[in-house]
Amino acid sequence: MTDTNGFSLTRRGALVSGVAAASTTALPLEARPLPAETPAATVPVSFTVNGKKRALDLDPRVTLLDALREHLHLTGSKKGCDHGQCGACTVMVEGKRINSCLTLAVMHDGDTITTIEGLGRPGDLHPMQAAFVKHDGYQCGYCTPGQIMAAVAMLQEVKDGVPSYVSADLTVAGRIDAQEVRERMSGNICRCAAYSNIVAAIADVAGAEDVA
Repeated sequence: MTDTNGFSLTRRGALVSGVAAASTTALPLEARPLPAETPAATVPVSFTVNGKKRALDLDPRVTLLDALREHLHLTGSKKGCDHGQCGACTVMVEGKRINSCLTLAVMHDGDTITTIEGLGRPGDLHPMQAAFVKHDGYQCGYCTPGQIMAAVAMLQEVKDGVPSYVSADLTVAGRIDAQEVRERMSGNICRCAAYSNIVAAIADVAGAEDVA
C-alpha cells in the first residue's frame, strides 16, 4: 500500500512493526530503567525543647516523636504502638500533653516542648519521677516516661479545672479521686499492669488521701 506522502508499507512490514512495538511495551518492570531518585524536600523547623532552642531541616512527613528521637537523640519518649493508643510517646507541647507519634514536627514550629529528659535528671528528680521510684510505679519501664509526662500534665489539668468524662460535679475544681486518676490516665497503657503503683505515685504527688 502507498500513503499520500509517498511511503509504501507492505502487509508483512506492518505485522513486523506491530510485533516490535508490542515487545517493547511488554518488558517486565525490572528491565525498565529506574527513574532518577529525587531527594525529599525539607523544611526548616525550630522549637524550644527542654529549654534549648533547636533548629532542624526536616522532611515534612516526620512526626514530632521521630524528630525528637531520631534527629535530636532524645530517646526518653518511646515509640510504642505508633498509633496514639498506648501513650508511651507522651510529651508536653506548650504545657499540654500530646501523643507525639500522631503529630508532625512541622506543625510545632515555634512551640515549647518538654520531654522526660527536661522534667528532671538523676540527683534532681521531678516530684512525679521520685514518686514513681518510691511506689515502684514501673515494671519494665518502657511506658514509664509517657506515664510520668501524662501524670504531670493531668494534675495540671485538674488544677486548671478541666473536667474529665467521670467528673460528677463540674462546679468542684481540683478534685482528685481514684476514678479521676484512672480516667485521666486511661490513654497510657502499662503492659506489665503496674497500675495500682502508678495511681499511688500520682496520689502521693497530688496529696490525695482517698485514692486507692
